[in-house]
Parts: sequence; structure tokens; C-alpha cells
Amino acid sequence: MTDQPTPSLLDMTVGIVANYVSNNDLPPERIGDLIYSTHAALANVGQPEPEAVEIYARASAGQIRKSITDEGLVSFLDGRTYKSLKRHLSTNGLTPDEYRDRYGLASDYPMVSPAYSARRSELAKSIGLGAKGRKFTPSAAGSKPSPKRDRSPK
Repeated sequence: MTDQPTPSLLDMTVGIVANYVSNNDLPPERIGDLIYSTHAALANVGQPEPEAVEIYARASAGQIRKSITDEGLVSFLDGRTYKSLKRHLSTNGLTPDEYRDRYGLASDYPMVSPAYSARRSELAKSIGLGAKGRKFTPSAAGSKPSPKRDRSPK
């Protein structure tokens, strides 16, 4: 490796500031700020960046009530109305539970608007989804099942 000693933080700061001042016009009252900011930047080299903690305003009860309309849900992220918040949240990197936690919403806060949910429910019922456990209809009661044929091995 090299036999040169590593320069101290003060030596590096002096060298950088001296080169900057010699090549740029700087008012004398700004030199102290330049020295301080250069020293602070060099002192933080190699240190992990502090994680930015974002603080979100909790929604008030009135805002929560107003955010749920029959035709859509108002997003607290961007203020736009959506029929379903699930895709909107996933594009913003959130799960429904994280969204509820971030804005102080109840665990039963809907992710789908009431009207949209009702339309989807009616559509599912009209095509017969979810009828597996229901009893047979009277029209089907009159027909007899076809008799099973005995199959003899060949």
C-alpha cells in the first residue's frame, strides 16, 4: 500500500476551502460558512444516512366521514376519488393496513366504494356465484337424475 499518512479532517478542509476560494469569487463574510459546511460534509463521509421519518397528518373524524361517498373513496394520498383504493395504494407502495395506520383509520375502513361493491355483488349473484351451498330450486326438483349404468370390466 502507500506509506503516506492519511490527511486529517482539518487538513482536508483547509485544502478544499483554499482551492475553492482561489478559483471562485466569495465575499469574506461567507468564508466561515464555507469552512463549517465543508468540515461537516467531510465528517459525515462514510456515515450512514439518517432515515427520513415522514410525518403524516392523521385524518380527523370529519375528513374520514367525507372521504367515504357512495360513488367513491377519496384518497388521503392525493385527494382524488377512486372506486377502489387497492390498486392506487399498491402503485404508491402501500398495503391497505399501512394506509389505515398512516392516516389513523379504523380497521374496518372500506377499500372499495359502497356503490361499486353493491354492483359487483349483484353481478356475482346474477351469474350464480356463491350458490354452491344453497338448496336446489323447485324447477330442478321435478326432474329425475339419469340412472347410472353398470359398467362391467372388459
